[in-house]
Amino acid sequence: MPFVSKLALTLVAAAGLLFLAGCDQQRIKELEEFVSTEQDVRDRFGPPNQVWDESDGSHTLEYTRQPAGAQNFMITIGQDGKMTKLRQVMAPEYFAQVAPGMDQQQVRKLLGQPAKRMSYPLKNEAEWDWNWIDPPSTKMLFTVVFDAQGKVVRKGSTQPMPNH
Repeated sequence: MPFVSKLALTLVAAAGLLFLAGCDQQRIKELEEFVSTEQDVRDRFGPPNQVWDESDGSHTLEYTRQPAGAQNFMITIGQDGKMTKLRQVMAPEYFAQVAPGMDQQQVRKLLGQPAKRMSYPLKNEAEWDWNWIDPPSTKMLFTVVFDAQGKVVRKGSTQPMPNH
């Protein structure tokens, strides 16, 4: 019986993730850069997890799907209130922008909320993990390691260990 229950829960969780992914894709199709307004974005995605002010007067709405999902969306709203950019940042081109010496706030603004944060006081390090999918369907983990001052010292992607 426990095996059946665990299998059923796994199937339900997987179906839920597919449903969320499908919902996001539908929401994205309903938005158009330089036409859709901030209200259009909020109507489809809800309240953002974080709002980031940009130097040019625009702002970016962060929508995280961590830890259950493998996407984070950053949607930029221009000074005129129109969406100027919609990007899914759980991808190698964004991971490549993480550089030694960046601080935690810079990484958070680039990649969004991590799925998991761990501290290692004896090593004077902290690790942040994000879930992502290496197309077409390989589950991956992107990790950034920070020193005691909160600066990036290294990064990398691996396949997560299977749950036992």
